[in-house]
Amino acid sequence: MKVDSTRKGLRAEIDASGYFPDLVEDAIMLAVADEELVDFVVHHEPTFNNDEIHRHVTILALTPTRLIVGHTDDHPADPHMPGSYAATSTESIALGKITNVVLTRVVTQPADYQAASDSVYEIWLTVGWGAVRRVDLEQAACNDPQCDADHGYTGALVADDLTVRMGTGAVGTERVARLSQFASKLQRAAAA
Repeated sequence: MKVDSTRKGLRAEIDASGYFPDLVEDAIMLAVADEELVDFVVHHEPTFNNDEIHRHVTILALTPTRLIVGHTDDHPADPHMPGSYAATSTESIALGKITNVVLTRVVTQPADYQAASDSVYEIWLTVGWGAVRRVDLEQAACNDPQCDADHGYTGALVADDLTVRMGTGAVGTERVARLSQFASKLQRAAAA
């Protein structure tokens, strides 16, 4: 894709999400600045809370030197602010700082799987760069079923920087394939 067509494609996908397109595009393009936009993914995730809908859009933008992660969220009306409001943030990660890029694909009918088919049902892209970690703890135990001693805790320190999950039931096969394509480019770029 040429630079202009990639940026036009980004705007078209932002427009299709129907979520504050000028604000969302401006946030990403401020972060991209004068770099080439190599590829992108737009992921719109509305959530429902009782009788309210809250919208969230995540944009992943790949430049020759960085992964840009943009988030925009709307917020309910605040009595101290007129009308509704939205918050947008972007994070810029140098490709050399990315420690792992994991692509998980869930396929239907794995015995009949063929490359380039529509059998990928769900896809997860997980990217780590060491900014966020979580500790998963559980009570430690021994192999003796009669033991009632306190063995303390065991756990794992897990990188938890970014996970984007898309399923064909929610976003369609084209969007899932788009995330897969983006993940492949990011894997190559982060390994260079």
